[in-house]
Amino acid sequence: MNILIDINHPAHVHLLRNVYSQLTQNGNNVFVTVKDIPSAKALMDLYGIHYIDIGKKNDSLGKKGIDQLVYDWRLRRLVSKYKINIGIGSSINIPHVSKLSRMKSIILDDDDDEVEPLFVKFGHPFADTILSPADTPRKSKHKIYVNAYHELAYLHPNRFTPDPSVLADAGVEPGQPYFVLRFNAFKAHHDVGVVGLTIENKRRLVQYLSSKGNVFITTERNIDDEFKPYQLKVSPEKAHSLMYYATMFVGDSQTMTSESAVLGTPAIRCNTFVGRIHYLEEEEHKYGLTYGFRPENSEAMFQKIEELLAMPNLKEEWQRRRQKLLSEKIDYSAFLTWFIENYPQSHKTMRENPGYQWRFK
Repeated sequence: MNILIDINHPAHVHLLRNVYSQLTQNGNNVFVTVKDIPSAKALMDLYGIHYIDIGKKNDSLGKKGIDQLVYDWRLRRLVSKYKINIGIGSSINIPHVSKLSRMKSIILDDDDDEVEPLFVKFGHPFADTILSPADTPRKSKHKIYVNAYHELAYLHPNRFTPDPSVLADAGVEPGQPYFVLRFNAFKAHHDVGVVGLTIENKRRLVQYLSSKGNVFITTERNIDDEFKPYQLKVSPEKAHSLMYYATMFVGDSQTMTSESAVLGTPAIRCNTFVGRIHYLEEEEHKYGLTYGFRPENSEAMFQKIEELLAMPNLKEEWQRRRQKLLSEKIDYSAFLTWFIENYPQSHKTMRENPGYQWRFK
């Protein structure tokens, strides 16, 4: 089978790298396309994934619209050249091209419709299948619900074993408290009007947490000069191990909040997406693994951080909560590999018998 994977964000490399490996090992021809995103390309180089660069990615909303037309045209040529059977990814280009060709499209979408109105309006209607976390509000007739989060495609215990050598790389001793902070750029189309941590709250976080242990900061773009002494410097393949052993994660990133949650690390998130994304609400209110605060409630955020750090056996308690989550979720990479290789029968199977997915624990 000829399969296309389109990468639109560095997180999508993690999401699909195990699927890419399994599909390739099973004898499929897998072609990977990516926008000119240096961090995404660096990750694919790291994991030995061959890719085709389809062009620059812009921050301007107006330019994004023009870019999509260019991406569609370039992908359409690739689909025709390599006789692609199935396209998979989280980009709007996959469903577009599927309607301009014989390729079938499988979209991986973990956001609620109201959070991404442009994708819902201009992407969903053209998709053959949309895979979403269980019970995510979704209006499309093409939806399939899966008991998994995107982060479980690469952080499920079947896929991830923490590397303790990251502690020495970061200059901390085993058991020594440290904190991972993430400051987001909010440049995606669905980020318009979104607010995260203020510069004052970033300073306050660094000052307070530095009194409790080491602080490591990661950002999407250039880091502010005042925070450079705290910049994360471990190699990319060890970043999730650093998060696993961390005392706590604090930031305004959805993905890293969910990554921390499924790793069993207490996670605090502050942005205006809070209360609007189903899977993060589930991780917070059903499993108690994360807490979300809107920017105007930053005082409550600091109080919660102080409260958590005062808890005895904090990490042990979070690992117990993590085990409950894992008991109710599946190995997403194993499921996706099956779903792609058996498509479209797999779509029919899941519509008629959603419990079939429990074979992929």
